[in-house]
Amino acid sequence: MSRTVKLSRVEETLDELSYPVTRTDAAAEFEDVTLLLANGEANLGKLIDGTDTDAYTSVDDLASELHNVLPRDAVGEPYQSEGEG
Repeated sequence: MSRTVKLSRVEETLDELSYPVTRTDAAAEFEDVTLLLANGEANLGKLIDGTDTDAYTSVDDLASELHNVLPRDAVGEPYQSEGEG
C-alpha cells in the first residue's frame, strides 16, 4: 500500500521506526512512500538510501541526513525569503 507524505510532516513518518535503525532497513520501510516537495515529489525510501550514514540513532538523526539529500528546490525557490526583510 503506497502513501503520500508532505515534507513538512516527514518527521512524523520517520518516527514510525524503532531506533537505532540501519539505512537499509529505513529505506526498505519507506520504499512505498512518496514525499511531496515544493516542486515535485520523490520516493522517501530512495532518498534515505542515498544518504551517507549506515545507521541512525534517532528521528532527528535520520531527518538531518534526509535534508542533506533533498533536491535543491525541495522547499521552494532557492534564496527566496518568506519574510518581509
